[in-house]
Order: sequence, then C-alpha cells, then structure tokens
Amino acid sequence: MKYGLIGEHLPHSFSKEIHAKIAPYTYELHELEKHELDGFMKAKDFIAINVTIPYKKGVIPYLDEIDENAKKIGAVNTIVNQNGKLYGYNTDFFGMRALIFKLGLDFSGKKVMILGTGGTSNTAIAVSESLGAKEILVVGRTAKNGVIAYDDAYANHTDTDFIINTTPCGMFPYPDGNETISGTPIDLDAFPNVKGVVDAVYNPLRTNLIMNAIEKGIPAEGGLYMLVAQAVVAAEKFMDTALDASLTDKIFAEIESSKENIVLSGMPGSGKSTVGKILAASLNRKFIDTDAEIVKKAGKEITEIFAEVGNDGFRKLEAEVVAEVSSENSGAVIATGGGAILRDDNVRALKRNGRIYFLNRPIENIIPTSDRPLALNRAALESRFRERYGRYLATCDMEVKTVESAEDVANMIKEDFLK
Repeated sequence: MKYGLIGEHLPHSFSKEIHAKIAPYTYELHELEKHELDGFMKAKDFIAINVTIPYKKGVIPYLDEIDENAKKIGAVNTIVNQNGKLYGYNTDFFGMRALIFKLGLDFSGKKVMILGTGGTSNTAIAVSESLGAKEILVVGRTAKNGVIAYDDAYANHTDTDFIINTTPCGMFPYPDGNETISGTPIDLDAFPNVKGVVDAVYNPLRTNLIMNAIEKGIPAEGGLYMLVAQAVVAAEKFMDTALDASLTDKIFAEIESSKENIVLSGMPGSGKSTVGKILAASLNRKFIDTDAEIVKKAGKEITEIFAEVGNDGFRKLEAEVVAEVSSENSGAVIATGGGAILRDDNVRALKRNGRIYFLNRPIENIIPTSDRPLALNRAALESRFRERYGRYLATCDMEVKTVESAEDVANMIKEDFLK
C-alpha cells in the first residue's frame, strides 16, 4: 500500500471513494489488528496514509515530526513519509472548521458544548478555541478532569449556543441506539438557546440529533462534509500541493447524492413501484419495494399477514423492514407501502439516508384491488386517502403530482434529486 487508510474496522469507510475523486493515486483501506501496528509503522512501506480509530494516538511515537494542531489535539490522522522520515498532521481540525463554516455558524464570544471525550472531542475543542468561543464545555458520562456530566449540562448550561457531538450516538449500525449506546446524545428541548448543531457522525447522513435540530429550524449538519474537507487537506499533504478551494463542495455533493436514497411514498396504486423501477434503471441504482420485502420476510402475502395478525401486527413487521432497508442500503430507490409514513419511526428511518417524494395521483385514477387489505373498494380507498393526505404532505420533501406518464414523473424526481 502506497496511499490509504489504516484502522481496525473499515468496512463502511467512505474514504476510498472520496480520495478517488480527489487525485489519481490508488487509495487502499488497510485493516490492522492492534498487534500489527508496530510492524506496519516500523516498516514505513507507504508514501502517505490516513489514520482512524483506534490508532490516532498510537501512531504518534513512530513519528519524526508532528504539526502544532496535531500536538495540541493529541491525535494524528495523516502521515506523510518523506525519505524515511514520518511527518504527522491532524486534518480533522480543518474538516470540522470547514463544516462549521458551511453552516455559517459564528462561535466568537459564544458558549460551545462538546459531547464526548475522545480524540474528536479534542479536535472540537481546538477548533472552538480557534474560532473565538468564550466558553467551551466538554460533557461526558462522568465528571472528571474538567469534563462535566450530562446532569450538570441539563441543570446549569441551558444557555449553550452551539452543540458539537463527537460521540458514536446515532451511528450505523445502531441509529436508534442499543443496550449500551443511546440513539440521541442529548435532548435539544432542554437547550432553547442553541443556534447550531454539528455532528461528527457521517453514517447515517442525518442522525436523530441532526433531524431533531432541523425540525426545530436550527442549522445542523452531519459529519460527511467534515470527512470530505479533511480528505482534501490530507490529499494536499500527500501530494505537497494546493487544491482548488471548490473541490470540497463538489465532492461532498457527489458523495452525498450517491449515498442518499430516493424514497417514494403515496397511496397504493399511485405508481410507486412503476416509477421507482424506471428511476432505478435510469440512475443505475438498486430498487427496493418494502411490501415485497415484507412478503419475503414473512414468507406469506400481505393479505395473509393482515388476516393472521391484523393491522397492528402488519405495521410492526413493516417498521422492522423499513428500518432494515433504510439503514442497510445507500443510493437506492425505495418504494414504500401506502401506510408506511403513518409511523414517526418509519419516517425517521427513511429520512436518515433518504429524501421522500410523495406521488400524489388523483384518487379517481387509482383502482382498488384485492391485494390491498385497507383499500379493497372505492369507498375504502377514498377514506384512506382523506385520512393520509395531510400526513403524506407533512412527511415528504417534495410532492409530485402524477398526472403525467410514469417516465415523466421519474424524470421530474430525477431532475430535483440531482440538482
């Protein structure tokens, strides 16, 4: 390996895709067990590498020189080999600063709360200091060494201006958390003064924290932009050259688009599957029909599921499938069942990595069929439409009136998605 990334677990890293868009060198992902780090670093068989968890501190003893940012942060994520001498840098600093600038946040004279105590937390501290923050609080599970506990944050620091999350809360594969990690690191309702939220997590594209902030009208962004921005700076170190200032925005837009799902909502019979298949073929994307996935998972048709477990049982199974396909797929076209958007957890799951398009087909053009248990006849179909219409509008990112052909509708969505 001449250029690449070292870390312990790298199956979901975006770094190879990003560097392929930056420069012509071949960039590899190289997983190392902890006992392999010493031999790798002593061999020095690379030109330049990035470093990720858990080796950002472990590589430091092997370096000949470290830049000031990396020294201050206490972590290195970029190493350049110059004639056998290893030079260490921390480009995460520039990535996080770029993300803050992208949101237009002004830390000068403000109170910043940093969630988490790991290496990225140190980066957030250094960036906040460089941007003139008046007060910087670091919040951890327990109070020690200048770190305050969450109880203290809720009780005494509700006047916080900006929040930076550096914890793994909300990260794939547990966007809603598990028995050890919460899906949301902090309750924004307790901090009414917050003017911006930054999350270092980039997978999913939008964590629960980011979606909570956006719903409140607070400027917020996940860590993908930070990841791209730091990669551009790392590439400059790799090649010892300056790159175009617009490159970060260009690559970010390309990567975000390639990772974001196109989600289709709407009544049964509104054309979601037909339009979805056309879109998927046009964009060379995977097509997923959540109803088909439910049938596959249950091993029986939807009418049978309703007959056996009723609406509540079906909705529970549907929620499991929606969570799975939304989390495990990126860059797909997903057609949802007519009632999928009735549950908040489904909408959340779909929006973490997707944009929802509501296919609003005139109800008179939808034909009732026997395979739709809640819309078996015209009266039932019209009743469902009246019940759901407001919800379709409230949960979508764009309403698409489907009076044109399926090809025209697919092109309208494609044009909006790629703009």
